[in-house]
Amino acid sequence: MEKDLIPDIYFDPRYGKTCELIEAGEAKTFEYASEQGRIAHQFIRRPIDVPVDGETWYDLVTPYGYGGPLILSCTGDREALVRGFETAFAAYCRENRIVSEFIRFHPLLGNALDFRDVYDVIYSRHTVATNLGDYEDPFMAEFSKSCRKSVRRAQAQGIEYEIVERPASLDGFLPIYYETMDRNRAERFYYFGKDYFDRCLELFRDNIVLVNARLAGKVVAAELYLVWAPYIHSHLAGTLDRYLDMSPDYVIMYGIMEWGKARGYRYIHTGGGTSSDPEDPLYLFKKKFAKNTDFDFYIGKRIWDQGAYDALCAKAGVNDTGFFPAYRRR
Repeated sequence: MEKDLIPDIYFDPRYGKTCELIEAGEAKTFEYASEQGRIAHQFIRRPIDVPVDGETWYDLVTPYGYGGPLILSCTGDREALVRGFETAFAAYCRENRIVSEFIRFHPLLGNALDFRDVYDVIYSRHTVATNLGDYEDPFMAEFSKSCRKSVRRAQAQGIEYEIVERPASLDGFLPIYYETMDRNRAERFYYFGKDYFDRCLELFRDNIVLVNARLAGKVVAAELYLVWAPYIHSHLAGTLDRYLDMSPDYVIMYGIMEWGKARGYRYIHTGGGTSSDPEDPLYLFKKKFAKNTDFDFYIGKRIWDQGAYDALCAKAGVNDTGFFPAYRRR
């Protein structure tokens, strides 16, 4: 896929290759073209460790973050283009023993709405983004009053931000990140290894911005951002335990807001909460930096081979109880 057609970093094949290390699979891109237009679809193909009829089967998942199939161009009937994609991709799945697929659609691009007839598209939750493009002063317009107060208080205590574009290393970020994962009792999946961070730098260093919060020269918090104009995405973050009450993360958000505004970026997308509850604490925290700007986040599900899916569920001894794909429930 030509780089000038890629609207965000999550659709870049280099990003997919990086996610192979955390999704336990192989990054692939399926491209479809007809007289109606073009569609590209990047995913991770994961082997299923239980064979069916002596064969290894696979399922598909969006690389960590957001994605899903994306219309790159449409010169004719949009619905016909999507129907053609469905037919071609169904054949691809049959030929490659693909059982099922789980998608996290891109909330800012809204590609879920184009594929409602291909997948079981389900609204999940809101995500939030600081709107830099529509406000002359996003700090006043998007940051809540209490948030602005926290930024100023942290700065008065000596917290300063440092912008590191194209960082040479992320080794200093790792212990801060891991300490945060320990504090939050995160699942093992989120303890990304050093090989993941090294590959990020190897493949798309130009699209990485690290923002450090420093106190008397010491880095006490840091956040890793992925940038692809006009978007800035919060990727991973951490704060050392003993500095939590000083709110260095507020200063980090202030710093990336100033940096992004000065360079013409439109949104700083920070994602959503850990659940669909509108009172989810993480969602409410993120809303402090984005008072006015929400996006709808959808997921997508599709069983491409019902017979294989049922056989895998039977072997795993599970019923379809809401977890998808059910055979991976442990």
